[in-house]
Amino acid sequence: MKKLSLLLLVAMLAVVAVACGSVKEKEESGTKKESAKSEEFTVKHQLGETKVKTNPKKVVVFDMGALDTLDKLGVKVAAVPHDGLPKYLSKYKGTTENAGGLKEPDFEKINEMAPDLILISGRQTEAYKELSAIAPTVYVGVDTANYMESFKENVTLLGKIFDKKDEAVKELARVDENINALKEKAPKDKTGLIVLASGGKVSAYGPDSRFGIIHDVFGVPAVDDKLEVSTHGQSISFEYIAEKNPDYLFVVDRDAVAGDGAAAKKTVENDIVKNTKAFKEGNIIYLDPNYWYLSGGGLESVDEMVKEVSKGLK
Repeated sequence: MKKLSLLLLVAMLAVVAVACGSVKEKEESGTKKESAKSEEFTVKHQLGETKVKTNPKKVVVFDMGALDTLDKLGVKVAAVPHDGLPKYLSKYKGTTENAGGLKEPDFEKINEMAPDLILISGRQTEAYKELSAIAPTVYVGVDTANYMESFKENVTLLGKIFDKKDEAVKELARVDENINALKEKAPKDKTGLIVLASGGKVSAYGPDSRFGIIHDVFGVPAVDDKLEVSTHGQSISFEYIAEKNPDYLFVVDRDAVAGDGAAAKKTVENDIVKNTKAFKEGNIIYLDPNYWYLSGGGLESVDEMVKEVSKGLK
């Protein structure tokens, strides 16, 4: 009996020890998780330096490229501007608060939300100080003069902030693979011209510009490498297009997403442009403005941009 009692006592002590150890492990695990949640680091960006905590819960996103990337990484956001959303991200109208306009944030609404992080780009530059007074605010717009490096830095940063580093690396590797395949396909002996069609007029974009990724990264030679670099492009005439006579004409239809509806084809394919090699050889490529005009710089948008140009090249 004594031996049996002793064995029971030892067994009970062992159970208690295991239970205590389990509790301790849970406490340590909880402490580590809390530590991970409160990790803070400084982000240097175009408008300054911002201290950011990892895994923020309430996030307001104004940059559509960043929203695209967060969507691809499976990160939930709390508020976005409901006007100006690309079609493929329209679900956010029903799942988030309206953060106001792209150029006129709803400061009162955002302040009431008490967000943990705000992500902005060019159109919100003037609102940076006011937004920063509400919550940590980071500029994540793409630097078009250094597109791929800027794009990768933004994706990597978002992966770090939201604990999605591995996913970000994997997605970037896939984009790189598709770009390398496009570079091999791009003809080095044929030129291209990029135009934005809006309200019956056209403006042109060259290297280092908003849509210059076609030349700078994808490898399509520019028919004119001296075009003015500006957000709205260099205003040109249809005679200019005929004079430069590109082999490929890439067209972004602004009216399809920010005007009276798609009208680029009617605008561009006039009697003057019909004399160009691009028209005669069937090389006028209409690019989806949802990716090119509204949300460039996101994981999905960049990948779709690669696919569109690749499909259009012969």
